Amino acid sequence: MGDRIAAAWDKLGQHPAPALMELFTDPDRVAKLAGRIELGEGQGGILFDWSKTHLTDSLLGDFEALAEAAGFAEARDKLLTGAVVNPSEGRAAEHTAQRGIGRDTSVEEAFALHHRMRLLVEAIHQGALGEVRHLIHVGIGGSALGPALAVDALGHDLALVDVHVVSNIDGCALERAFAACDPATTLLAVASKTFSTVETMTNAQSVLRWFEQNGVDDPGGRVIALTANPEAAVDWGVDETRILPFPETVGGRYSVWTSIGFPIALAMGWDEFVSMLEGARVVDEHFRDTDGRDNLPLRAAFADLYYARLRDCQTRACFAYDERLALLPAYLQQLEMESNGKRVMTDGQPVTGPTAPITWGGVGTDAQHAVFQLLHQGTHLVPVEFIASIAPGDQLDPMHHRMLLMNCFAQGAALMAGQDSRDPARAYPGDRPTTTILCDDLDAAALGALIAFHEHRTFANAVLMGINPFDQFGVELGKDIAHKIEQGGTRFDASTQALLEAAGLA
Repeated sequence: MGDRIAAAWDKLGQHPAPALMELFTDPDRVAKLAGRIELGEGQGGILFDWSKTHLTDSLLGDFEALAEAAGFAEARDKLLTGAVVNPSEGRAAEHTAQRGIGRDTSVEEAFALHHRMRLLVEAIHQGALGEVRHLIHVGIGGSALGPALAVDALGHDLALVDVHVVSNIDGCALERAFAACDPATTLLAVASKTFSTVETMTNAQSVLRWFEQNGVDDPGGRVIALTANPEAAVDWGVDETRILPFPETVGGRYSVWTSIGFPIALAMGWDEFVSMLEGARVVDEHFRDTDGRDNLPLRAAFADLYYARLRDCQTRACFAYDERLALLPAYLQQLEMESNGKRVMTDGQPVTGPTAPITWGGVGTDAQHAVFQLLHQGTHLVPVEFIASIAPGDQLDPMHHRMLLMNCFAQGAALMAGQDSRDPARAYPGDRPTTTILCDDLDAAALGALIAFHEHRTFANAVLMGINPFDQFGVELGKDIAHKIEQGGTRFDASTQALLEAAGLA
């Protein structure tokens, strides 16, 4: 298989790079390079358009050959049937089972755990824990990013419960949450897979002290535990009836579909959380049942690898032309860079080329007045992804949303076409690639579909590169050194030692 993969990459490397504008001499280009996923009756859909990238029929054909050589279909089957796809830790990756696609036993377990969460959410809404107006959700990484993204995107101002997601160990983050909450009507959700994450447990203890200092009679009775280690939560003092477990086989950055999604269900209502699951499942079914270039997450991976490996693009930018998706670039940073930021393949051998590009981005139209100068006239070639919704999320004059979409589409057109000028400072080279993802509406189903699309895109990239996207050992070394600093007795390099002494930590 290794020789076939090498030969496929060699063939891909022989393709010329025609200018984007030249590719539009094909009158069917948009039809060939755009695809749509329907989310169900009355749910609308999502359009994906790669026509402004350098992908061609012949490139797509050779990428399909690479996918075959890399065993993409077999790897996909393993993922979706609960086989081991994380060889370094000997685990399956069963986030799709939370949406109903996976091993029968895992799907049944997910259904049971979701039912348990629903009962608790509905009990809280009905007053079983007294008046609840606020939730402080402490977690870090995927235990925080997913809930924060979803609550923000689905209408924070309309929430049944005011949610504050706190991930940073910096006390300023907690103090801001405290300032916005009434301790008498606040719950604490502690989200930690192991229930031992230092930052999360430190923040949780500080919330308990805040409860105590503000006269809450039973601070421990205000705690909900979201964890794959319920025994540790019991030991920490959480009542079993308020522990919402999730499976060990669901990683943190894929965990928004589990009890980690508790803040979404509590804030927006159970039906909205279910709609997210259903939107994600539609994408799961598309990913499972569609082959080759017609598989849209796989096609996205083809474009990603073309620019990262064949055009030496070190970054990929994502701009959401929708304020509701302001947190999406940060969510994708973790999903893509923690999953595919690796230097060895699954067999332990060094990777043969670049892996994950640096994911970054922002919100349009703000970003146009900040970073688009570099995108249009800088020396870096940066593939750009635009995400927008046809339906507005506001009730203001429709001109607001019209201007937003016009700017989004204009940026893609300008990056591709460029503009000549006798004044070099006013010349735009053009030929800058963009992809556009256009939702009919940004509701819960569409958000679930968007997240699932990027999960499968990340997995497809990993398979084609031969790496494991489900471990993340790279985050451990810095934590280990921080622990040594806390314990004391260890001397470090001269620079680190001087910093520790200057901060009074040595």
